[in-house]
Amino acid sequence: MEKFTTFQSRAIPLDIENIDTDQIIPARFLKATDKQGFGDNVFRDWRFSKNGDLNTDFVLNDTTYLGSILVAGDNFGCGSSREHAAWALAGYGFKVIVSSFFADIFKGNALNNGLLPVQVSAEFLKTLFSHIKSNPETIISVNLEQQTISIKDTDFSESFDIDPYKKTCLLNGYDDIDYLLSKKDDILAFEAKAENIAIEN
Repeated sequence: MEKFTTFQSRAIPLDIENIDTDQIIPARFLKATDKQGFGDNVFRDWRFSKNGDLNTDFVLNDTTYLGSILVAGDNFGCGSSREHAAWALAGYGFKVIVSSFFADIFKGNALNNGLLPVQVSAEFLKTLFSHIKSNPETIISVNLEQQTISIKDTDFSESFDIDPYKKTCLLNGYDDIDYLLSKKDDILAFEAKAENIAIEN
């Protein structure tokens, strides 16, 4: 995975609550077993009509809004536990998802796939929507090391929580295997010490 430290981008406002994983990636697209191509079908039933025409009313199809940060309504990623939802969002090009609440399983899947879920207060989420909609060129800055999200060139900023282990992985671009490999020397030293103690006894 890519290292994540500080990220700045314009944002896409998806002001809808209770977006579930079936809306993020419909079940009929879950046959594939790798991550390739899922981004093409993110929010498929909202981005396209039943006959395949582009839904120009949907925000992801509105060229007014661009960016790699998705600002979504409360309770994002609820529903089934499919990891494919995180694959689809990351595959589309999102690096950060902002909401006032995330379903726990979705949050874990996102972090495992290099996608940062930033949970903010309802008040700050409302402020984000207001700024983005009034000025689509608004830049959102996310500092993972300091665990802050802010609206550039304003005084609006808020802290967010993240699991310390997942933070370490994102900062270093590690998946779980990479993290274990980074501890290889420590593990070997521990095993050698334990072996010496066993011999002495």
